[in-house]
Amino acid sequence: MVTADQQSSTRRGDLVPQVLALLDGLTRPGGEPRAGLVLPFERTVGDEVQGLLSGDDAGARLGVEVVAALLRHGGWSVGLGTGDVREPLPPHSREASGPAFVRARTAVEDARRRGSAVPVSVAGADGEPGATVAADTQALLRLLGAVAARRSAAGWEAVDSLGDAADRAAPQRAVARALGISEQAVSQRLRTALWPEEQAARPLAQRLLRACDAAATAADRAPGGQE
Repeated sequence: MVTADQQSSTRRGDLVPQVLALLDGLTRPGGEPRAGLVLPFERTVGDEVQGLLSGDDAGARLGVEVVAALLRHGGWSVGLGTGDVREPLPPHSREASGPAFVRARTAVEDARRRGSAVPVSVAGADGEPGATVAADTQALLRLLGAVAARRSAAGWEAVDSLGDAADRAAPQRAVARALGISEQAVSQRLRTALWPEEQAARPLAQRLLRACDAAATAADRAPGGQE
């Protein structure tokens, strides 16, 4: 479960429609939901958005991408709540309930309260191993967010062009042609942006997020759990 709350909305105005368009393009490209999306992102109350992702590999991958997109957009406190949800699921996330939703609320409030340079928090099960896995997941997501926050405009231009490159066999060559620079310059921009390092670390973040969700779900479904 991902909940994001806009920061300084009275000063910046309502950015919910803008970020919903961003998340819709990421999670439902061409109107078709990507694997891992369970309930689409929507406004819940005020300047808050919420969406439900699955607890499998696809959901974890999408979760890491959503966090990265929200942090890059800027001005959002992001909370990830792991664990069980009550079924049957309603058509809208704002109508859903369960431990994952409670934890997402706890996480977004923590992200907002801390005033961190990278405002993302993860809430998992209270006991072990869930608490440690949640802390590890949060630490890595914040580190990835810090790396991205320090990326220059030229670095982002290379990263974004790499994703759009038509020539999948030689993407840096395609980026060089698109930007009118040499392949060596593209390579230098990507190295300076720490893009290879971020790409190498994202699968670990996904595995940690999935492990966090599995631990929380197991705790919720155990006798005396939150379910």
